[in-house]
Amino acid sequence: MANLSLQTLLFVVLQVLDRVSGLQEVSDGQCGCYMTNSTDKDFFTTHSFFDFRELSQYARVPAPIADPYDSTDADATSNYFLDKDWTDVWGIQSWNNSDSVEAGTVPTLLVNSPNNIYIEKNTDENPSSDTYMTMRTLRFKDYQSTAEFESISKAYHFLSVRMYARTIGGPGAVTAMFTYRDDGDGTQLTSVQESDLEIRTRDPKDKVQYTNQPSYTKDGDDIPAATRNVTTPVQADWTQWTIHRLDWSPKETTWYLDGNPAASISFQVPRDPSQIIFNTWSDGGDWSGNMTVGDAAYLQIQWIEVVYNSTGNEKTTDKRSESMARSQLDVKRAEGHCKNICSIDDTPTLGTPVLIQSAASRVSDHIFGLSVTYIWIPLLLVTFLI
Repeated sequence: MANLSLQTLLFVVLQVLDRVSGLQEVSDGQCGCYMTNSTDKDFFTTHSFFDFRELSQYARVPAPIADPYDSTDADATSNYFLDKDWTDVWGIQSWNNSDSVEAGTVPTLLVNSPNNIYIEKNTDENPSSDTYMTMRTLRFKDYQSTAEFESISKAYHFLSVRMYARTIGGPGAVTAMFTYRDDGDGTQLTSVQESDLEIRTRDPKDKVQYTNQPSYTKDGDDIPAATRNVTTPVQADWTQWTIHRLDWSPKETTWYLDGNPAASISFQVPRDPSQIIFNTWSDGGDWSGNMTVGDAAYLQIQWIEVVYNSTGNEKTTDKRSESMARSQLDVKRAEGHCKNICSIDDTPTLGTPVLIQSAASRVSDHIFGLSVTYIWIPLLLVTFLI
């Protein structure tokens, strides 16, 4: 300490005081990597934020389409879903499950429609936003009209994904946010890697289902280690606006409600690059239940935020070894690779990261061989005065 020049010591003091005065909001271009507030302290390379709260220019509730063929061929409900900021990241789905119906594995035809994803005016008594995005499912006599969008990239390889959302409507539907990968033809359970958050509208409003799929064997037996049926706090039942969060890391998947850990599963954690999917659906089967004709359910989302790593070709789901997956998670930790570390958890402005460690602050840390913390301020000031 005695060998430090006054100029160097003043620099260190200013760095510490800068940290005390508050974290600096920065653009994503100023961040080398991102760290979450999870217990694993995982590092991620990329940040995305999709904000549906102030989009009144696109707000319109489209009339339901009764014909399944017209429904699947429907146009996007607004130009928002045609903009590159959306289409470069997400794809709205129009597939159906007619093969499963014909095979007799599910009783109800499910048809995904672009008509069921739209921007809606928030008419709550004390609205927390001007608008939100709605994903709708409704039951017609001959089929279930549903909604799904999925990431264009299939290369997400560990992430923290959050949505500020609620689910409302009649029983017999499922709303979900999940990671997904299938190396088979959809018929082999062992080919599926999936971490999901599911809400069933036939369940009590304080029940949320978290699972690392598959959750059952080929004989139909449940796998208890794969799933958690969680009771939510009263203020976070699924009809209330809640921050739902899924953190996928190499060792476990952890789910949060409004920032508080809700469940963690280390059994059959997904290993390989995957997609992110959001959907609202029913097929009349055992899991979703059967929705009454004329009834509907809705997943309403104010925003979506993701920090993530990616590997391989984003158009494919190339496999990666566990060691390579781990190295992808840690790659920017190394000195020189991530000069500016940012956080999306400590920011006062949603969607805008804050700088929690910069290259300059690391210089001051290196002087002492320790991490500078607030409790060092009196010592530094005393030293400076001496």
